[in-house]
Amino acid sequence: MKLHDIKPAKGAFHKAKRKGMGIAAGQGRTAGRGQKGQKSRAGGVKGPYFEGGQLPLVRKLPFARGVGFKNPYRIEYAPINVAALEQHFAAGASVTPEALVKAGLADKGDKYLAILGSGDLGKALNVTAHKFSAIAKEKIEKAGGSVTKLEVKRGGYKTR
Repeated sequence: MKLHDIKPAKGAFHKAKRKGMGIAAGQGRTAGRGQKGQKSRAGGVKGPYFEGGQLPLVRKLPFARGVGFKNPYRIEYAPINVAALEQHFAAGASVTPEALVKAGLADKGDKYLAILGSGDLGKALNVTAHKFSAIAKEKIEKAGGSVTKLEVKRGGYKTR
């Protein structure tokens, strides 16, 4: 037996009904679509969202379309763990946002950096970033290093 000898089981496939092929075919004339109306015509069947011309619910709700409120003042922080600092920097090194980008821990487009406390730190490092978790700050200072917090610039607020 070879691949070209394999055939489906008998009765597994049915011939497609040839609708609209005359009265003798059994599915002629209206071809099972009934008499008149929208559903009897070509392209007449609308999607499940169609509500007879009324504005569909899908278009009324912002979250259903993937569109919604986006806070323009939200500040996105790029997370960096203490364990990563341990691996990429020597003892006594100055860890700045530029140094983190150079080490490959942050992207050039990351505006703000947050240092998180996952992992261990056994070296004294002078870390400068925009945000520190309490555990990260504790671990850096416990290892003999220092923490310098950079200013986060918030903008766009309207004042009266």
